[in-house]
Amino acid sequence: MIRTTWLTLSIVAGLAGCGAAEDSATASGPRSLQSIKESGELVVVTRNAPTTYYIGSRGEPSGPEYDKARAFAETIGVELRIQQEPTVTAVLDAIRSGEGDLAAAGLTVTEQRQANVQFGPTYQDVTQQVVCRRDNVQPESVEELVGLDLHVIADSSYSQRLAELKANGHPDLEWTETESMTTEGLLRSVWQREIDCTVADSTIVDINRRYYPELLTPFNLSRVQQLAWAMPKGSDSLNQQLTQWFKQYRDSEQLARLQERYYGFFEIFDYVDTSVYIRRIDAKYPKFRDSFKAAAETYDLPPLLLAAQGYQESHWDPNARSPTGVRGIMMLTRSTAREMGVSNRLDPQQSIMGGAKYLAKMKKRFVDEVTEPDRTYLALAAYNVGRAHMHDAQVLARRLDLSPHEWRDIKQVLPLLAQKRYYKTLKYGYARGREPVRYVQRIREYRHVLANQTKGD
Repeated sequence: MIRTTWLTLSIVAGLAGCGAAEDSATASGPRSLQSIKESGELVVVTRNAPTTYYIGSRGEPSGPEYDKARAFAETIGVELRIQQEPTVTAVLDAIRSGEGDLAAAGLTVTEQRQANVQFGPTYQDVTQQVVCRRDNVQPESVEELVGLDLHVIADSSYSQRLAELKANGHPDLEWTETESMTTEGLLRSVWQREIDCTVADSTIVDINRRYYPELLTPFNLSRVQQLAWAMPKGSDSLNQQLTQWFKQYRDSEQLARLQERYYGFFEIFDYVDTSVYIRRIDAKYPKFRDSFKAAAETYDLPPLLLAAQGYQESHWDPNARSPTGVRGIMMLTRSTAREMGVSNRLDPQQSIMGGAKYLAKMKKRFVDEVTEPDRTYLALAAYNVGRAHMHDAQVLARRLDLSPHEWRDIKQVLPLLAQKRYYKTLKYGYARGREPVRYVQRIREYRHVLANQTKGD
């Protein structure tokens, strides 16, 4: 079982002269794979951010970098120890000084960094994007950045790229580098109009513009670049094991599943919808928060997921009504309401409790091979399109050599239910299969934003 310890900088400093940190900073160089195994722990340096490592709403460590690091530690049979640093510069400094075995912090591979650390195999593509506020300046080229108040984090791939541009045709380009702020902090500064623009990786922008919908990406500053983990120079045995593990992790599609979990719902950004949603979180959500929590506790569901579903269904309008006759916050049909024991669909508490009961029922109607979070996503889709059509989608997935148990495959199959050559061969026939895909994607996005706006409350 993996034990993860979250360390503040003060604790790390206090331990720098003893234990595993001392082990990893010996004069003989970085720890070998054998030394790591003998010590019983892998020291991974990272930073706190949605794209790397954070504490989830239920107090559990989460994040795409954390999940990969935990899986690697399990593979080599050791515990994972997280050392958290505030900035990318601090992360790289910790690796150069031998305080950690690996840096898993969304690090872009650059020539300048390769001179100081050793990179493992690449695992994700990103693009550097200029980020401004849509009702402020909107530069469309490097030339139009000249004269703007442009800030980036110090010693970053962004500052390196700007330096390249300045040396190659843009001598008047100027910017400010900060050692005290993160990329996420600079994005917030842009949103607050404290600075004109910043630069961030596309993955970071995709997430943060859901929190700050007025952010705009007028153009890309770089071509596609790759992310990789970093190690101290000379970590050959560790890198060899890491390369072998990453190949297996990718070939087994575990990497693809992880990408789907953390990034699979960031497909289309809707500025108007997101802006309205954030306003309604403040204005409407508090009225129904306790009802969502009570229903979620009753039926063992995540409360923020249930609240996000309620918003997708009705925008938290207890009097909502569709042309097909479904009504209330959870938009229940008459028959579903009757089956769930709801006597008044316009009563918010009854509707939320009935919707939760029905979602819980859908979750139970999938075989044990469907695990979380896929079980929840498939249940949400069934709530929207009906369990019968989900059965057809699973049948079709098997025919197409896709998994009937994983959402990332089922969401490819569902739109096919609207094509005659497929639905005419299935038991329940035609269905508007794109709708449940969009339904689940939006709920996942709404949940993500709600967790940030309410800090998981």
